[in-house]
Amino acid sequence: MATQVILHLLVFLLTVLIAVAESSSCPMDLSYVDTIPWNTSSCKDPIDKNRCCNTLRSVLGIGLAQRLKDTSMFEFSDENTSSSCLSDFKLRLKALSIQPQIVPSCFPNPSTFVVNSSSCAGIITTQDWKQKVGFDSALDSSCNGDLKDKTRCRICADAGKQVTSLLTKIDPKASPIKCFYFIVLYAAAVVNKFGVTDISTTSCILGLPQVSSAETKGSSDNKEKVLKLGFASLGAVICVLLVFVGIIVCRKWDKRRKESVYHREIENNVRASVLPNTGVKWFDISELERATSKFSEKNMAGKGGDGVVYKGKLSDGTSVAIKENFELETKGDEEFCYEVEIISKIKHRNLLALRGCCISSDKLKGKRRFLVYDYMPNGNLCYQLSLSGANRLTWPQRKNIILDVAKGLAYLHYEIKPPIYHRDIKATNVLLDSKMNAKLADFGLAREGSEEQSHVTTRVAGTYGYVAPEYALYGQLTEKSDVYSFGIVILEIMSGRKVLSTLNAYADSITDWVWTLVESGKIEEIFDPSIREEGPAKIKERFVLVGMLCAHAVVALRPTIAEALKMLEGDIDIPKLPERPVPLGHASFQSSLLHGLQRSGRRSTPYSASSSSMSNTWV
Repeated sequence: MATQVILHLLVFLLTVLIAVAESSSCPMDLSYVDTIPWNTSSCKDPIDKNRCCNTLRSVLGIGLAQRLKDTSMFEFSDENTSSSCLSDFKLRLKALSIQPQIVPSCFPNPSTFVVNSSSCAGIITTQDWKQKVGFDSALDSSCNGDLKDKTRCRICADAGKQVTSLLTKIDPKASPIKCFYFIVLYAAAVVNKFGVTDISTTSCILGLPQVSSAETKGSSDNKEKVLKLGFASLGAVICVLLVFVGIIVCRKWDKRRKESVYHREIENNVRASVLPNTGVKWFDISELERATSKFSEKNMAGKGGDGVVYKGKLSDGTSVAIKENFELETKGDEEFCYEVEIISKIKHRNLLALRGCCISSDKLKGKRRFLVYDYMPNGNLCYQLSLSGANRLTWPQRKNIILDVAKGLAYLHYEIKPPIYHRDIKATNVLLDSKMNAKLADFGLAREGSEEQSHVTTRVAGTYGYVAPEYALYGQLTEKSDVYSFGIVILEIMSGRKVLSTLNAYADSITDWVWTLVESGKIEEIFDPSIREEGPAKIKERFVLVGMLCAHAVVALRPTIAEALKMLEGDIDIPKLPERPVPLGHASFQSSLLHGLQRSGRRSTPYSASSSSMSNTWV
């Protein structure tokens, strides 16, 4: 099928190319066939052949007369040229709905229009004509003016007959018909002052049938009717399209109006319940776009499962981190506002303060939510612990970071009423400013608690490796759930080791590893090699022991964050270490832990300590 189509296309293209080649070799411009008004009725069905052939000879005569005027040459010099022009003539007639076959029927021999010395008294050029006929014949005086008048036209015709008689006397063998055709061409091209295409020339000298005024008027009327009908149809289509577009625009406008009303309600609720007297700003989406160059990729600081963070610069020059939240399905506007409300209460040097927020409804990107924080140039703790060589954290820096996190956590637990449980304390959520001061960040999972009461929840939040066992297994949330996570962070800072071994996540947790070394009397081996020669060993041991107590599997044996802070600062003694808990890598513990994670809806397969939290990208 495809081959046949290709063959047909090739045949068609070949036909067109042949036609073009033929038409291009004709030296005569036949474009007038389409433009000069002439009566084509005799050449349309039913065809009056004799009348049609005479008409076509007259039409072709216009071109031959113009060629005579331009070149002084009667007709064509050879048969190939004549054949090419007749082919071109056929194409022109076809465009006028005249069957092309009529041309070879009327002019079967292309030599009909080829001139030679035997055609008519040896006349080939206008110079030959003047030598044979003279410069002032009856034709010159009778056919040079306006021939619209029938009397003048008849006089011109009589003059033509006289010249025909003259030529046949000069050459008795000459064809009277051929000579008369030469006379017609000469009169139209040379004698008549109005030119070849003048209506009096074409109708009188060349004998071309003219279109009647009635036909011309009818054609004009038809064109006018077609134009009116076309404009009317176009107007109707435009009206329908305008109505259709209007309906769509109205619906979109109504939808956007409703979204705008809903958006304003959310904004008003946030402004009323969250923003007053907190210093938190409500940002317009345009401000954030300017700050981030329309959220360009070059300003993207990082991307995680719950959103993306951009580095931006506000109009006052302040660098900020702008977090766009992706959890639009799992976290509704109320929960987002609740999160903003919690964070807006926080005012502490070791907690990352919220600068502002934004809820936007974009027609292309839909609803969007943003939180705006101060930008932390030194990234997060996880990033700093991964550095090597001279860039590694010093002992004083590690000590200050641990104390900063403890102070920030103590503020959440004791200085805010009701207390706030962070639920996701980990190395990536500890951010460092330009002076390496630590700030606890990412309160997306934070939850308000109540004094002297623990929470039980079926939805466990946090990151595997940092989540307290009782919280992961039973959903029991207390302030000591955060203390457990804090203990893990202490051990990471002191050892430079990840919370879970990348080689064996089941049997080599950081707590198992630390307990093994302490029981073996090798506590110095816990310290990161880069700080083993720094600072008093006793203070470093104290920090490790506090980390072990905080990360104890038994809730009752853990200190509160206030007690842990006092131990770290040396204000109170560290109690004797209790018995070692069941190792986290123990098969029975792992089985229970995985069962608890499955029941809470979390993934049961352990994974690395890295999190999708956005704070791990603020570097």
